[in-house]
Amino acid sequence: MPLDAICLRAVLHELRPQLIGARIDKVQQPARDQIVLLLRGNLRLLLNAGANQPRIQLTNILRDNPAQPPMFCMLLRKHLVGARVLSIEQPDLERMVILTLQCTDEFGEISQKQLVLECMGRRSNLVLLDAQGRIVECLRRVDADLSATRQLLPGLFYHLPTPLDKLSLLSQEEDSLALAQRGGDAEQAVDKWVLDHYTGISPLIAREFAFRAGHETDVRFGALNDAQRGALVQEFSDTANAVKEDNYMPVILYRDGKPVDFTYRSIAQYGAETQVETRESFSQMLDEFYNARERQELSARRGRELTHAVTVARDRMARKAENLKRDYAATQKRDEFRLRGDLITANLYRMKSGEKVLHAENYYEDGCPAIDIPLDPLLSPQQNAAKNYKQYNKLKTAEFHLREQIEKAENERAYLESVLQEIQQAETEQDFLDIRGEMSDAGYIRKQGKKVLQRPSKPREFKTSGGFRVLVGRNNRQNDKLTLKDADYRDLWFHVQKLHGSHVILCTNGGEPGDQDITEAAGLAAYYSQAKDSANVPVDCTQVKNVKKPAGARPGMVVYSTCQTVNVTPDEALVKRLSAEKKESKKPRNDEVDYLAEAQNELKAKLCRGVKIVSGRKKGRIELEYYGLDDLNDLLDALALIKINKAKEGPQA
Repeated sequence: MPLDAICLRAVLHELRPQLIGARIDKVQQPARDQIVLLLRGNLRLLLNAGANQPRIQLTNILRDNPAQPPMFCMLLRKHLVGARVLSIEQPDLERMVILTLQCTDEFGEISQKQLVLECMGRRSNLVLLDAQGRIVECLRRVDADLSATRQLLPGLFYHLPTPLDKLSLLSQEEDSLALAQRGGDAEQAVDKWVLDHYTGISPLIAREFAFRAGHETDVRFGALNDAQRGALVQEFSDTANAVKEDNYMPVILYRDGKPVDFTYRSIAQYGAETQVETRESFSQMLDEFYNARERQELSARRGRELTHAVTVARDRMARKAENLKRDYAATQKRDEFRLRGDLITANLYRMKSGEKVLHAENYYEDGCPAIDIPLDPLLSPQQNAAKNYKQYNKLKTAEFHLREQIEKAENERAYLESVLQEIQQAETEQDFLDIRGEMSDAGYIRKQGKKVLQRPSKPREFKTSGGFRVLVGRNNRQNDKLTLKDADYRDLWFHVQKLHGSHVILCTNGGEPGDQDITEAAGLAAYYSQAKDSANVPVDCTQVKNVKKPAGARPGMVVYSTCQTVNVTPDEALVKRLSAEKKESKKPRNDEVDYLAEAQNELKAKLCRGVKIVSGRKKGRIELEYYGLDDLNDLLDALALIKINKAKEGPQA
């Protein structure tokens, strides 16, 4: 469902305590319609202006960024990095968010800018305004050809969209309740009438009003009695009070194990086939709802061309294999030509030139049955015999070559099937770039004229219950690198049996993993394969030293021996749990956190200014605040005089 105005108000009510006063450290644009603001305090604010899923939320999902940031992203970095969030407002019950920011320009001057998110379906947009309300830039420019009434172009003053001629439960409560008391025509559906006359209400909530009043989602006003009309008015009143008091509850709806809708209040209109669940926060609910949809949208957008090219190549290879098999079946009848040659040679004494058929006895079979052998009247009897012997030898030689060609065609078709499986499981932009590069090297896709900057992708990483690291390849080339180069010969290698899937490495570091560790690694191999939706999937497990790559084989193709088979059922919950354990293991230790906090407080006291120490896995950085060039000079002088206490020891490794 699109994010309605009341649900958007609930999200903003949740975000304000966390965002007001926060400073923007980084600006990222992982997708065309997405902007991520990295705020101090390890917060990631997502602003999505896509037509299908516009929203604002805090997200825990790490999105891959393009190697070359878009122009809009670089402009936002210029204006917003270092800015502080002053306020977050929503005009009445409109699907709009206005972030007011305190910024410092390149001359050290402090000013205010506004970032406006319009969550209005296909007209969604993200607009940056200066202190005078002029448009600095917008994600989608709207000129007079696109809209004659409202243009969004740099340099123009920004104006809010014209509000719809509908009532608001927030600012027009009395009129809204009076209209609800009157109701609509007898033949008019209640939910349609609610959508036509009230702003900020989604179709889901309109149906819920109708259900709670008339016990049916498609009930009409003519079927409501006085008590039911009163119940409808009460629903409007309760909703208006909840909005004014900011009383909301994150609710997500599941059907067949997949999220289908979300809202800010309890839902009773669905039966037992739909599960109604609550979440701790709206941001968590939105991450959960949109995560799978974003992957599907990315796969549909980026994978469409790849899927088409690979599917065409696979179908062409399948037709080639069928034709080769048909030709191979014809070679199995070659003995008939040798028989004809033998019988023609045996009957040369009674044959004459120009004959079209030879009537002979087949002395190779019991009883010597009669047989008719077709002849070429333009050839002599000896030439007809030689022609049949030549055809026999031709088919005999073709049998050997056709067997090789069929094997190559089948291997190539299997390879293309594995690429299709990779495309279906691709999650990030880099995954699609890697697959495209693989297809370009194989000659199935024309190489792009402009060289695209690529970052080396990393395999998926998990951690078992026993603490062993598990690596899962994302594509065929990464599978080869993971298995044949990166893995230790003592590590365990997993792959689904007789189907396409990722190579999975259980890193043992010379240790002995337990049965649960092996079962969990096998579950990952089954999940990232063609058997993802199956049950009781056989997964082969062997040491890496037993896995070999045949000479000339396509990427991802290996052979192995001396394996054991583990039967598992793919489980998405297991994948999420092992991924969460991996993230938990990367968190800094408590003693390290305490030491960094102590050092940060000491620097603050000595420098009398804001200090932040950011720790990384291999290196860290210290961020210092200053205001203007004079203040920067004073800061540099203070740093030159400060004495570092080397006697203090950090956390022990």
